[in-house]
Amino acid sequence: METRSVARAIAIAVSCVVILFLGIGTFFMLPLFRQEPAQAEPRETAMPVEAIEVEPEAVQTLIRGYGTVRPVTTVELAPEVGGRVVETHPNLEVGKVVPAGETLFRIDPRSYEAQVADLRSTAEQLRASIGRLRIQYETDRARLQIRERNRDLARQEFERLRELFETDEVGTRSGVEQAERAYNAAQDELDRLEMDLRLYPVQIEEAQRNLEAAQARQTRQEIDLDRTEVKAPFDARIRTRSIRTGQYVSAGSKVLSLSDDSVLELSVPLNSGDARRWLQFNNQRINDGKAWFTGLEPVEVRIRWTEDDSHFWYGQVARVEQFDEGTRTLTVAVQVPGENAVSAAGHVLPLVEGMFCEVEIPGRTLDSVYRVPRSAVSFQSTVYTANENRLQTVPVVMAYERDGEAVIAEGLNPGDHVVTTRLVNPLENAQLRVTLTEPRVVATYEELPE
Repeated sequence: METRSVARAIAIAVSCVVILFLGIGTFFMLPLFRQEPAQAEPRETAMPVEAIEVEPEAVQTLIRGYGTVRPVTTVELAPEVGGRVVETHPNLEVGKVVPAGETLFRIDPRSYEAQVADLRSTAEQLRASIGRLRIQYETDRARLQIRERNRDLARQEFERLRELFETDEVGTRSGVEQAERAYNAAQDELDRLEMDLRLYPVQIEEAQRNLEAAQARQTRQEIDLDRTEVKAPFDARIRTRSIRTGQYVSAGSKVLSLSDDSVLELSVPLNSGDARRWLQFNNQRINDGKAWFTGLEPVEVRIRWTEDDSHFWYGQVARVEQFDEGTRTLTVAVQVPGENAVSAAGHVLPLVEGMFCEVEIPGRTLDSVYRVPRSAVSFQSTVYTANENRLQTVPVVMAYERDGEAVIAEGLNPGDHVVTTRLVNPLENAQLRVTLTEPRVVATYEELPE
């Protein structure tokens, strides 16, 4: 048994050695039977892309901003006199419109009418007093000559009797004294009359001043009487109301808020950089000696309601309101006449106070520029062009961009084919299979749909 086991082990070992040598031999013999593969000719595959053909054109820029509609004129109305309200306009309700000149409300006028009547009577009395003084003045002036004559006669009689008594001892001393008393009395009456004549102008002037003061008080009271009836200063829309018939109101207390919707206005903040580059200013009107934005052109603008862009209206740039140093924004005022407040698209809804709107302002026109989709311009300010069906990377200068559109000022030439297909790390000068398409770019202000 042991001899048989040893023989079997030797046979297995010999077999393993034979297999090992056969494997080594096969490994070294295989390269002798290997054949080289056939060499294929290299072929370049054209990359399919879409492109547009560009031509130079004039493009008007468009500046967009946002603002809230407000009336140009808003009045907080307060009565100028106090009293009880006895009448209000039938349309004196929030949201309704009262035509210009119609009475908004009326304050009880009876006490003011009584005061006017009292002052009118006082003025008439003073006029009568002035008339009497003037008549008396003229009468006393006529009496002056009589008094002077009486004095002269009394003096002459006194001097005659005194001379006779002193020289010829004719008459009596009591007669001389009586003549002297008569002369003194005549002189005293003349002096009093002259004094009265000097006082008459002063009295007349004083009465005239009193009359003027009474007339002034009467005028003020008549004005207060007129103020008991408060009328609409314009076609007034009632914004707020805190007044009712029978209510007592004090002078100066605000009872109504009115708006004039004949002219609406939006304050539109614009980026100062966009304003500097694109707003249209008249250079001849800028340098007029005033350090402010005086040359802004009153261009027509389009206003769209942000909640429904199918509603739009037309307005006009009116002025520059302010420059905000904190936000670096330039605020322009855009005005809309009341007749333009009806939607230009034919919708029923008008432009009204409180609407938040987008404003499209036509800016300066760029000449000899090229319009391409914004996606065709890389972040490195380059575009891909197809030159003889070869890809080329071209650096460009983008002057303006808006709503997916880029306006190229430098880098392109007339007839260039700008690749619009988005490419990721393409090889320069790669072969292209170009399909020309119609440019799909944003319309200019004039081309925007009505």
